[in-house]
Amino acid sequence: MDLEPGSYQNIVKRESWRTVLTLAYQSLGVVYGDLSTSPLYVYKSTFAEDIHHSETNEEIFGVLSFVFWTITLVPLLKYVFIVLRADDNGEGGTFALYSLLCRHARVNSLPNCQLADEELIEYKKDSIGSAPKSGFGAGLKSTLEKHRVLQRILLVLALIGTCMVIGDGVLTPAISVFSAVSGVELSMSKEHHKYVEVPVACLILICLFALQHYGTHRVGFLFAPVVLIWLLCISTIGLYNIVVWNPHIYRALSPYHMYKFLKKTQRGGWMSLGGILLCITGSEAMFADLGHFSQLSIKIAFTLLVYPSLILAYMGQAAYLSQHHVIESEYRIGFYVSVPEKLRWPVLVIAILAAVGGGEAIITGTFSIIKQCSALNCFPKVKIVHTSSKIHGQIYIPEINWILMLLCLAVTIGFRDTKRMGNASGLAVITVMLVTTCLMSLVIVLCWHKSVVFAIAFVLFFGTIEALYFSASLIKFLEGAWVPIVLAFVFLLVMCVWHYGTLKRYEFDVQNKVSVNWLLSLGQSLGIARVRGIGLVHTELVSGVPAIFSHFVTNLPAFHQVLVFLCVKAVPVPHVRAEERFLVGRIGPRHFRMYRCIVRYGYRDVHKDDIEFEHELVCSIAEFVRSEAVTATETENDGFQDGDCDRMAVVGTSSSHTQGIKISEDDDIDEPGPSERREIVSPPLPIGKKPRKKKRVRFIVPESVKMEKETREEVEELNEAREGGVAYIMGHAYMKAKPGSGLFKRLAINVGYEFLRRNSRGSTLSLSAPHASTLEVGMIYHV
Repeated sequence: MDLEPGSYQNIVKRESWRTVLTLAYQSLGVVYGDLSTSPLYVYKSTFAEDIHHSETNEEIFGVLSFVFWTITLVPLLKYVFIVLRADDNGEGGTFALYSLLCRHARVNSLPNCQLADEELIEYKKDSIGSAPKSGFGAGLKSTLEKHRVLQRILLVLALIGTCMVIGDGVLTPAISVFSAVSGVELSMSKEHHKYVEVPVACLILICLFALQHYGTHRVGFLFAPVVLIWLLCISTIGLYNIVVWNPHIYRALSPYHMYKFLKKTQRGGWMSLGGILLCITGSEAMFADLGHFSQLSIKIAFTLLVYPSLILAYMGQAAYLSQHHVIESEYRIGFYVSVPEKLRWPVLVIAILAAVGGGEAIITGTFSIIKQCSALNCFPKVKIVHTSSKIHGQIYIPEINWILMLLCLAVTIGFRDTKRMGNASGLAVITVMLVTTCLMSLVIVLCWHKSVVFAIAFVLFFGTIEALYFSASLIKFLEGAWVPIVLAFVFLLVMCVWHYGTLKRYEFDVQNKVSVNWLLSLGQSLGIARVRGIGLVHTELVSGVPAIFSHFVTNLPAFHQVLVFLCVKAVPVPHVRAEERFLVGRIGPRHFRMYRCIVRYGYRDVHKDDIEFEHELVCSIAEFVRSEAVTATETENDGFQDGDCDRMAVVGTSSSHTQGIKISEDDDIDEPGPSERREIVSPPLPIGKKPRKKKRVRFIVPESVKMEKETREEVEELNEAREGGVAYIMGHAYMKAKPGSGLFKRLAINVGYEFLRRNSRGSTLSLSAPHASTLEVGMIYHV
């Protein structure tokens, strides 16, 4: 069922239970693949070295009690009943929480923010009564807005959570696939299975990453039935083990057994919590993948199927282990030991497929979060391939895919056991949860306007649980936990350097922008020849004339008859509606034919290709010209006053205003037949000249719309310029630190940022623009 992300919430509101159940079924393969495969390695990681079960079963009962209450308190209570409510207009994840805080406390790190962005419908949707009611909330909001240091700390905190998610994207496929493949040890001799596990796991991982470019929408339906069968399989086996081996295992769910476990095992039991922690790996996916499903569907899938299946699986393993104390020479604690011997091979196949589904889910989530970071200038530009025209969240990033594959293979070959993989994965997971807890406490006060008592209670309760697991994972630093720390440090360094360089570049543009008065002083003809066509000057500035334009004018004697200063920027909302996509204004007098156009995208929006983008851009300018002539006050009501000269008006895409100007292209030069619409066409060919086939552009104006002569002439000239072609004028900036700058600045700019810039993709506009129509203007920025 292919639906756009924004449509899911509307469908659920219609209370179509068939749709809700369908979404709940689909969420099994996307959201719960990782969480459902955790029984493969939890007990094996827990009993690896730190503790060993004895004939009294206190260790087994204690571990089961810890597993039961951890799954109940964190995924069920924290995420299902609390965190899922903190969605950002239907989107979830670490950046969704940060986006909410950016709008309610104005701590946004994006440099080219505007007051007009706060008028977006998605921006204001959850901002009604945005001022906190409590004195503490108002004081906290004021403090965050005044101190840039606190804003940077908040950004770094969000980036740490993001980096750990990326690290989890490396570790989860490795441990899931390796644990699933480890079932062959029960069917082969001890001397041979070690030589089979690693190659088979690596082969499966290579196939998994090689399939990514096909898109999750093509293979996603495979994972939902696989995960469903897997959940039914582990719950049935668990129930069988409970009935056969220990029907009274339910008594071990008492919290008292946790106390007895820690009292007996002491330091070893505390260190073993790093293995128990693995029972909640994948819980963050319930919130991160919220944009593709509804809250209700995710809650139904977890509470009615995933949660009871996992509890039965863990209880069944504990029941089996409680009756098998005699350890044989080839005995290993693990999931497959508790599976009846006749079912081991079928279960092994299902487990491998489910593990692949779990890896697929976290890889797709990694792609999504890197796209969000890149849109908000916190990650170098990468190539983003949208693998589905209907589901916007389905993307593929080639560079990140192959980097993840190489790192995943390195972890698998380097560790070769689930114990160290589990230590690494556990630290990454619990760090993300701690970051979510910290950000949620701010959301409770600043966005939900609740009492600070609720926020403190939330942090103390869940923060204490997660801090206990975090300490147990961190103590395993030398036994694998160093991997997510190193990965997070590298990605955090890349993000911080890129963000720092981007801010310095924007500051240089602002300080060196050309005033409009300088532009007006050039005179009516601007002192330069105007050639046919439209020139799109790409800039990050939302006001003023960029220095690149003066550099361009100084070195070239002419530019296009219509000039558009184009700024394509991201705003801290998931989606920007089509009717609010463009902000259009005029620079200078009308006869200059110079416009400013700001194109706003959310961090989950799909950028249009060059042809469609050109059509919508030209249409928006034409609609601005028409609407500007209707009433002089309309732009004041819909836009804001630019500090230099332009008034910006909100103009939607051509599809959003049904009664506005449309654009059409064909290969026929003949005049169209009569219709209910008037068409502003290009000037006719000279008499006697033979007509030839070519692209013709025409604006289609509704009959009800009346335009004055001057307005019609301007639209005709815009149409003529569009037919002449569009040229993309890009700035190619080389950044260098100023002489005398500190060592950190020189390393960050001259080495770090320049290296990333040379080895990353260009802007979205430069990637989609035709090379034959692109002109790059080089400049050196001394920052």
